[in-house]
Amino acid sequence: MANGTVPGGTTAETVTALLDSPQIDGLIEGLEALRETGRPGYGSRALVGACLIKSLYGLPTWSRTARLISEHERLRDALGGAPSQDAIYRFTKKLRSHRELLERCIGRVTEALREKLPEYGRDAAVDASDLPAYANGHKYRYKGGPERTSFSDPDAAWGHRSAVSTRKGGGFYGYKLHMAACSQTDLPLAWDVRPANEGDSSVAPDILDRLAGNGFNPETAAMDKGYDSRLIHEGCRDRGIMPVIPMKQGSWSEFPSCVHGEWYFAGTDRGATSASGDARPGGCKPASVWRKGTRNMPLIPRFTKR
Repeated sequence: MANGTVPGGTTAETVTALLDSPQIDGLIEGLEALRETGRPGYGSRALVGACLIKSLYGLPTWSRTARLISEHERLRDALGGAPSQDAIYRFTKKLRSHRELLERCIGRVTEALREKLPEYGRDAAVDASDLPAYANGHKYRYKGGPERTSFSDPDAAWGHRSAVSTRKGGGFYGYKLHMAACSQTDLPLAWDVRPANEGDSSVAPDILDRLAGNGFNPETAAMDKGYDSRLIHEGCRDRGIMPVIPMKQGSWSEFPSCVHGEWYFAGTDRGATSASGDARPGGCKPASVWRKGTRNMPLIPRFTKR
């Protein structure tokens, strides 16, 4: 990370390189400064390393992460120990309560990436993914009985997800990860986790604000037709972003026209967050008119190569 790259090799070598990077080392130093005197425990380096291992291996639970570290000698050496499952749970609670340290760490990482990858954050893609909760989310206490009034995960909610591969779409109990990713590098730009019943389009403006808060000012933002609404289009326009969103079926409106014919696209001034329409030949005066980008006439016209 110090040079903008992580060397290839085994996962243990990757974890060591990440922990030694100035970006994550700053997080470890900040967490160490918060440690209170008391019984000796695992150092922040080992616990941060456990979080990295869970992500690198794609493990679903902390129990499996702790078990893998305890059985993997090279991972134990990279971390300087094998934290227990309970220690990791306590650490994640501490990390959530000091979220500002983690956000500063992520900020240092994104700054290093921008120096290495100039295209990072130039074009964004926004979408949401389902995160089922590890909880009893049955709507009814028993078959044909009354609806449940309490749940083991009270922050989760019922939402809808689309079909993926052989998995059917429909209702699920849990959360949604709303994220903006760089369409050039596939790296994340901004994200938030919300209960599954919060609509994608209602969360999108907050994600656009988080983009700016993380120092990104993308030129375009691509979204699927679930985000096709006046609120999203105007939100992108007001933030200087050109939306690329397909229209919902049956919601298309005609282009502006006059006695000389239908207007067509002539150019975009992103700084003024405007689109222009030119009248077809026929003596229309003025020859072109600047118009604010709208849902019907976005800054990047639909059905064009651009």
